[in-house]
Amino acid sequence: MIPQETIQQIQNRIDIIDVVGSFVKLRKRGTNYLGLCPFHNEKTPSFTVSASKEIYKCFGCGKSGNTISFVMEHERYSYVEALKWLAARYNIEIEETYSNPEQRQQQQTAESLFILNKFAQEYFSRMIWENDEGKLAGLGYLRERGFTDDIIRKFQLGYCLEDGRSFSTAATEQQYNPELLVKSGLSVSREWGVSDNYRGRVIFPIHNQSGKVLGFGARLIRKNDKAPKYINTPENEIYSKSRVLYGMYFARQAIGQQDECLLVEGYTDVISLHQAGVENVVASSGTALTVEQLRLIRKFTQRLTIIYDGDSAGIKAATRGLDLALEEGLNVQLVLIPGGEDPDSYVRKVGAASFRDFIQQEKKDIILFQLEVAMKDMGDDPAKKSSLVKQIAESISRIHKAEDFTRQQHYIQRSAELLKIDEGGLTNLVNKHIRDRLQAEERKQQPRSENPDIPFSEEAGFDEASLETLDLLSRDEYQEKAVVRCLMEFGMKPWDEERTVADYLLAEFDENGLEELFDHKPLLRLVEQYRQWYDQGVLPTSKLFLYHEDHEINTLAVSLMDNSAFEISPNWHEKFDRAVPTREEQYQTEVRSCIQYLKLRKIKRLILENQKDLEKNTDPSLLINLLETHQHLKQLEVEIGKSLGVVILK
Repeated sequence: MIPQETIQQIQNRIDIIDVVGSFVKLRKRGTNYLGLCPFHNEKTPSFTVSASKEIYKCFGCGKSGNTISFVMEHERYSYVEALKWLAARYNIEIEETYSNPEQRQQQQTAESLFILNKFAQEYFSRMIWENDEGKLAGLGYLRERGFTDDIIRKFQLGYCLEDGRSFSTAATEQQYNPELLVKSGLSVSREWGVSDNYRGRVIFPIHNQSGKVLGFGARLIRKNDKAPKYINTPENEIYSKSRVLYGMYFARQAIGQQDECLLVEGYTDVISLHQAGVENVVASSGTALTVEQLRLIRKFTQRLTIIYDGDSAGIKAATRGLDLALEEGLNVQLVLIPGGEDPDSYVRKVGAASFRDFIQQEKKDIILFQLEVAMKDMGDDPAKKSSLVKQIAESISRIHKAEDFTRQQHYIQRSAELLKIDEGGLTNLVNKHIRDRLQAEERKQQPRSENPDIPFSEEAGFDEASLETLDLLSRDEYQEKAVVRCLMEFGMKPWDEERTVADYLLAEFDENGLEELFDHKPLLRLVEQYRQWYDQGVLPTSKLFLYHEDHEINTLAVSLMDNSAFEISPNWHEKFDRAVPTREEQYQTEVRSCIQYLKLRKIKRLILENQKDLEKNTDPSLLINLLETHQHLKQLEVEIGKSLGVVILK
């Protein structure tokens, strides 16, 4: 856990133009900076960065946020990872706190492994470029495979010498702990000490999303029938093969820009495709796809294209983890490389342009492909057909998110056509699988209601009458946001000789009831946070909200501060040759107008609710009270309307 003082230090040091400018070419336009959005492909710049407000906004795709959220979005980091990245950039030392000694020990071991792996990567790379054996065996092998020196350097490939002691000796001389060397998989323990585990092998470093080395893959290049072709890092505090995709660090930007991830099996497949200019590619390293790997892909795109060998083993490998991929909402397609080739050899054979064309032309929907392959094996066997129908229904049932409804229906229709069965029957079978899964999940959870006979809408308090107010509620949000924006932007400005704008607005909130005025809980929490800081004598600046530890509050603050749509164009002055009052100059008018409009919206809603009570009640005494309430509310409505210059129709 990073201490709050350190987070505050990071927030005070970061410069949004400096950080964003390291990823996006920005040019100054007026008070802001403009560039091409890094989150979607565009030819005309629509990505705006405000240095004064410390926010960014793309008017093309709608993404917005602060400096930390930019790093999180661009690099796909967690909040803590983004803070660590920024701390490293600005040379801020982070001393994390831990809830228990075990957590501290685990973190210290992880940090030590990262340091050791960095040393190992640099050592192995040095051997392949500077050592005679490394150049002859390791570099010679890679060049023979067609890899250029630039791509070898890019992926930080290396070589471990044959003698079996060189690396371990170098590491122990640098005071690296022998136990840590064994834990990392770089060395093995012998009676006389530790020796190299990867001797005589080409080394493939495996990076995490920030470029740190998690572990290694080591390929044997001499002939030895007894030794395994590849040795990989064992599971430890930083390396878990189920959570890693080889090449993701180098592919992440291309995947996001092209909105597609290509998945291959091996290290050399990834490197060859990168060398050919196909960079949105990662490898599963021969393992079945896991939920963690699929979620890593989904951070960047929902489109996954699997590229495997065209033999039966390749087909079987491609369909492993299919149900998991569908459940994670990924749109999965398959490309099979013909003629016993793999992606590495095929791209060398046909070239980059032809390879790209081949991928686009040969993509197959993996569910329908799987069905076609199974149908060939099925023949006329009714039992096999029945089993296949159940299997395909189970797969389609994994596509159960609301936004994927059309896709699910397409699969049902096409599968029914291919299998020559009733579409309605297949739909019922798919729905049964969905119901069974949902019921199983519900049984694992606490029941939501003690009375299962009460429908959801009644349990939640929704009836036909209350639903009629939803339109008013949605419009109330605009008024609530306008008032909170005034509080954040103008709170410290004078209202009169004795009070600030914050004093005036907070008094209005107290008089009218804060929870009565604000229906939207995040806005209510933001106001309460403002009051807490204000009462404590802390200046509630926009920056405090912008980098608030509560992600909901800082996201809301960004949206409130993004009022660029209401800013007057600089061309206005030239076109009309007249001065236009700014919001800063007319802040009192805006504040007064916003709070009055908010009160007017609330009164209108109370009138609506009171009218519904009038329609329902027949008790004479209650009707008199309701009529008096109605008259009072209408009078308030007229008075506020006059102050705003609005005509209220009776």
